[in-house]
Amino acid sequence: MIVVAILSVGVPALAQPPTRYPVTYDFLAGIDAELRNPGGSLPGTNDFGCRPSAAHPRPVVLVHGSGGGRQTNWATLAPVLANAGYCVYAPTYGALSTIWPASALGGLSVKRDGAWQIKMFVDRVLVATGASQVDIVGHSLGTEIPTYWLKYLGGRGKVAHYVSLAPYWRQGPDEDDTRSDLVALVQRRLGIAPLTPSRCADCVSPPVDLDFNRAVRTPTPYLPGVRYTNITTRDDEIVTPYSSGLLPGPPGTQVTNIVVQQGCSIDHSDHLSIVANRRSAALVLNALDPDHRRPVPCVAVPPVTGA
Repeated sequence: MIVVAILSVGVPALAQPPTRYPVTYDFLAGIDAELRNPGGSLPGTNDFGCRPSAAHPRPVVLVHGSGGGRQTNWATLAPVLANAGYCVYAPTYGALSTIWPASALGGLSVKRDGAWQIKMFVDRVLVATGASQVDIVGHSLGTEIPTYWLKYLGGRGKVAHYVSLAPYWRQGPDEDDTRSDLVALVQRRLGIAPLTPSRCADCVSPPVDLDFNRAVRTPTPYLPGVRYTNITTRDDEIVTPYSSGLLPGPPGTQVTNIVVQQGCSIDHSDHLSIVANRRSAALVLNALDPDHRRPVPCVAVPPVTGA
């Protein structure tokens, strides 16, 4: 009994291996995840008890596109990033209702309010994790909304790496802007107050007479101190021309522009599958951690699924 006691005290408990999340390279897997877990979060995401490691000291916040959500948009990249050791967070912003399934369809409300929701979510992430900055990975509309937060709603200094999948920096107002204006008009007539306060301690007013689109892009969407990576595809059927996402930065900014077909003609990512394939996943990982680059595979990528 004494020997057993000595052994039980002297042998440390075995460390639990880190959780490995299954990765499905299929954009449509996010829809299945939402249907199986309505209003939930993908495994490995939105754990506010997660503590960033020394290797990856910044949480990664995933910002979906129009009609997307925290599950539907990120079935591939969320587990890829969690398996790489990042604390991963994903909000659904800009939903028109808090009732499911409408609550799962984000990016449809007033754009400025969406930017305010990103601000509030990131502030919560920073407090919970103790980090001083986050990294942003955005898709489509999710490449634009955080920029407004950075420029006007107190986000300056809170982002280190900003990775944009299918951005459209050169594009003028589009249907998203029209819908945002229409929703704002309806809310005003119904007496519904905007989410975004007219003033906040660290807010800056955008230039006078600029709509949301121009406020994001004038004079540039880029801020000093942030490392930007734009990842685009020639087969994008939504952002046309795809080159509208390729914008060099002014002096004092760090911007890398990538077209996924460069060096890999069999990559036919479209607007959806650009977030759901092995090649894009490697490009995102390298953008977030440029000091430890991984090989970027050249694989056949079909539209929509990315499988």
